[in-house]
Amino acid sequence: MQSTYTNPVYPYIPSPDLVSNEPVHHSVVIVGAGPGGLALAIDLALQGIQTVVLDDNNTVSVGSRAICFAKRTLEIMHRLGCAERMVDKGVTWKHGKVFFKDDLVYDFNLLEESDHQLPAFINLQQYYFEEYLVDRVNEFDCIDLRWKTKVTAFESTSDTTLIDVETPDGSYQISCDYLLAADGSNSNIRTMLGLESKGQVFQDRFLIADVVMKAEFPTERWFWFDPPFHKDQSALLHKQPDNVWRIDLQLGWDADPEYEKQEHVIRPRIEAMLGDDVEFDLEWASVYTFQCRKMDNFIHNNVLFVGDAAHQVSPFGARGANGCIQSAENLVWKLAHVLKGNAPKQLLETYNIERQHGAEENILNSTRATDFITPKNDMSRVFRDETLRLAKKHTFARSLVNSGRLSMPCRYDESPLNTKESDSFNSELSAGTVPKDAPVLFDADSSWLIDYLGNHFVLMVKVENLDDDIMKVALKQLKAEHGVALLLVSDSALPDGFSGLGTELIDVKGLVSERYDLSHGTTYLFRPDQVIAGRWKHLSTQVVLDAQQRALGYSMGYTTETSS
Repeated sequence: MQSTYTNPVYPYIPSPDLVSNEPVHHSVVIVGAGPGGLALAIDLALQGIQTVVLDDNNTVSVGSRAICFAKRTLEIMHRLGCAERMVDKGVTWKHGKVFFKDDLVYDFNLLEESDHQLPAFINLQQYYFEEYLVDRVNEFDCIDLRWKTKVTAFESTSDTTLIDVETPDGSYQISCDYLLAADGSNSNIRTMLGLESKGQVFQDRFLIADVVMKAEFPTERWFWFDPPFHKDQSALLHKQPDNVWRIDLQLGWDADPEYEKQEHVIRPRIEAMLGDDVEFDLEWASVYTFQCRKMDNFIHNNVLFVGDAAHQVSPFGARGANGCIQSAENLVWKLAHVLKGNAPKQLLETYNIERQHGAEENILNSTRATDFITPKNDMSRVFRDETLRLAKKHTFARSLVNSGRLSMPCRYDESPLNTKESDSFNSELSAGTVPKDAPVLFDADSSWLIDYLGNHFVLMVKVENLDDDIMKVALKQLKAEHGVALLLVSDSALPDGFSGLGTELIDVKGLVSERYDLSHGTTYLFRPDQVIAGRWKHLSTQVVLDAQQRALGYSMGYTTETSS
């Protein structure tokens, strides 16, 4: 098999902890240097929290694995300092096509709205994604990334966790306040604790193949139901960087995974799809089974599970890696505030609450996609095929077609951290949702709204050309309040008395006001993960401070058991 990528080999460096007579204590230890673990470490570093990252390997993923990264993931990576490299290398796309047999049923656009900084989706092999994350990790002195370091045992209590690790130079012990388990779907940490990831295994198998070829196919997502080149099954085609194309072919439950991974078996299948005259080289192949499962609780004492270790979905819909990154972002700011003493420990309970909701949403969409793609009986197949025929001419039927509902930002509408609305808005951006980007001017330079959100609490206030003494007093009070950054949005230069009270942004195209339904005094409070905590038509210092306290977990009003 030809390879377009050479895996880096990272050096094993003996840790000083190896020669310590007593277990060295660390605030946070992360197990797993995949996308989730590396994102956790970077985000915690931005919050000023030191981490130790343990991984029993010394390279990035082998094979492209996850390739499809959604706009929300790119926004998070932009905050973490990795998005530019991802977008520069990745294949940007927003269009897709759905075929039934050899007929185009319909196409779709995932980002019809203009004036966004980042694209709807990019395709990028997971090994590039991980490499960029490792490079970013190495920029922080407060991240201790230890390769070839395997966790062999640990003991977790409500106060601390004692960890046994094994390295090429021998074994040693460390302890920590919090252990973050990001060690994948076959999590060793989860197994050691005797915990389960429960769910459904679907009786079907799929071939995933990366082929290297120069082809004229557009940079779109193409999905076929029952194509002539692969009768009674499904197929998917996606472009990646380096002239690598992702092909997924449904095989059926009776397929032998080891047999199907052989090149002499794969090649005729791909030739039937692409045509005999298309030259290609096989780069990587795997056979997988759909699984949708999750843990009942992502928290056990002070061990918190993230990504595939906590929840797993089938690949169609790109909800695995994208859901993992959303989980990491959700956890980090809460853990940082608890460690710094700025929030009660019960704030961590909302990681489980909010991301259980996110996992359930991803599993629901993944399960529905799997049921539609792989009908389990004759009636299900008749329903699917007739739906596809109707969808060609009737818009209503297209909402029933499911080739994988692609990853979207999770909405935390029912989160206990939200402040309920008392005002009416003509905008869907309510408490519990992530922001919409828009172009702005900062110091006369072009910029983007989302660049000024995240890492801490941010209060965005619309200021029109009015001399409002009451608002000036409120802004001055909030500016003096620790932990709230002020973002003043106006249509032009701020009126006298407002300048210098916060970061000043000019709504250069009026899209911030349009997308957020802003008028003079309209206020939005954003959490450190950029999620909206509350919004009001008029600025009130006490209301904002109460909302911030609620978002920090001080007003949750319930008790949740965080150990199992």
